[in-house]
Amino acid sequence: MNNSKPIIPKAINEPVLDYAPGSSECASIKLKLKELKGTQTEIPAFIHGKAVHTGDLGEIRPPHEVAHLLGAVHKCGSKQVQQAIESALEARKTWSEMDFIDRASIFLKAADLLAGPWRDVLNASTMLGQSKNVFQAEIDAACELIDFFRFNVEYASKIYEEQPYSSPGVWNRLEYRPLEGFVFAVTPFNFTSITGNLPTAPALMGNTVIWKPASTSIYSAYFIYKLLEEAGLPPGVINMVPGSGANIGDPVLASSSFSGLHFTGSTDTFQHMWRTIGANISNYDTYPRIVGETGGKDFILAHSSADPDAVATAIVRGAFEYQGQKCSAASRIYLPKSKWSLIRNALIGQLDEIKMGTVEDFSNFVNAVIDQSSYQNIVGYIKEAQHSTDAEIVTGGHYNDKHGYFIEPTVILASDPQYRTMCEEIFGPVVTIFVYDDEKFDETLTLLDQTSPYALTGAVFAQDRQIIVQACNALRNSAGNFYINDKPTGAVVGQQPFGGARASGTNDKAGAPPNLMRWVSARTIKETFNPPRHFSYPFIKSD
Repeated sequence: MNNSKPIIPKAINEPVLDYAPGSSECASIKLKLKELKGTQTEIPAFIHGKAVHTGDLGEIRPPHEVAHLLGAVHKCGSKQVQQAIESALEARKTWSEMDFIDRASIFLKAADLLAGPWRDVLNASTMLGQSKNVFQAEIDAACELIDFFRFNVEYASKIYEEQPYSSPGVWNRLEYRPLEGFVFAVTPFNFTSITGNLPTAPALMGNTVIWKPASTSIYSAYFIYKLLEEAGLPPGVINMVPGSGANIGDPVLASSSFSGLHFTGSTDTFQHMWRTIGANISNYDTYPRIVGETGGKDFILAHSSADPDAVATAIVRGAFEYQGQKCSAASRIYLPKSKWSLIRNALIGQLDEIKMGTVEDFSNFVNAVIDQSSYQNIVGYIKEAQHSTDAEIVTGGHYNDKHGYFIEPTVILASDPQYRTMCEEIFGPVVTIFVYDDEKFDETLTLLDQTSPYALTGAVFAQDRQIIVQACNALRNSAGNFYINDKPTGAVVGQQPFGGARASGTNDKAGAPPNLMRWVSARTIKETFNPPRHFSYPFIKSD
């Protein structure tokens, strides 16, 4: 029996290692890269803690070196999904009743393991499987996932402590129950931290989970599962079922026990799943919770009072880190005509310094995009701009898929603010700039707000405080994460809760209390110590 009330360790953001040449962490990660690259890994599904080999294999290859085989994954279908559903419902009986302290200890242990012996494993697998350079892997696969584990435990403990007032003779309590059924976690390729957070946040709150990782990030997802296993996660709490979207999603959403969706991915996929849930709504045992973070067409707006070098740096980092494959990546830029020349020169000067190539060469800032489909889609936008009368390539525009899916950081200048690449999500190393007349700043605010259906991240650059106030007010609904004189990427757990609205998602703020609240169903309990023994009230007595 656990009748103590332990103090939850205070969550502190995990320090970021810099991997400078000659550092111990640099030497260590290079050894792990060599080890993983020299080993072919066969990845099964995991159902009720047991490895399941379906025989339907998919290859795993680094996007920057497609000739190399990292391993293979066993893809699942409806049979394995049904087994996973049964496993989740069986595990729910004990997991949902386990004391929070015991559940929390698993994820706190996972955080410490990841900060220690598992750090190189998650970083190296992310680098190889998703083509992230060492710094992008460090801030994602290590630091952010550690932060998710630790801060979620702290936030969950505070949720449980939120209790109602009790009048004399009555004890009122709120019980934060897990959802009645199982949660479906669908995770993306671009952030290993999100891959780890989406199944574990509901699990921390007492839910059991069916987890479908993106096929293009299954390599690092496998190691996340093994990390959780070492941390003590009981069988069946999280069931990992790799496979295609339809083969996994259709039978999951058809189950009457489906009670929640935790999703990060494309807007089209999310809307399709929402429609499917709506069509099945009468079949479910309870109304499902739907939490999603989807696309973005994220902006940088500079005023004539902005610092040109700061704007240029924000564009380089905000648009081209991890090849622009971030839902928060800067994709459309609005610059004043008076500062365009200075910003252009600074921007081109910095981009000329960038190297592109394999993740194993730490001097490369840019690596490969995730797969052939993404490569072809991005190249299509570049080709169109090269032949358009409404756009020109300012710098970049080259691409090559001989050895991997490499696309040079590309800057497009559009004369039409409604040009295609100013409006559509590209999810690659392409950014489009529109230069506006300085005196049309007010009109540009309206234009920016109305151009895109998305509202995830955005940034304004200005030294004039009144302009900052004006932009904050005018763009209130244009971005769920809004930045002042900074790039629109790099949200830190515990500091900038992340999420957007409109077509960008449900804005439930991953890594924050609002998200965790979505995975519980509160029950009010009123206990009366000395209950009345007759129906009568004083008002009905005669004078």
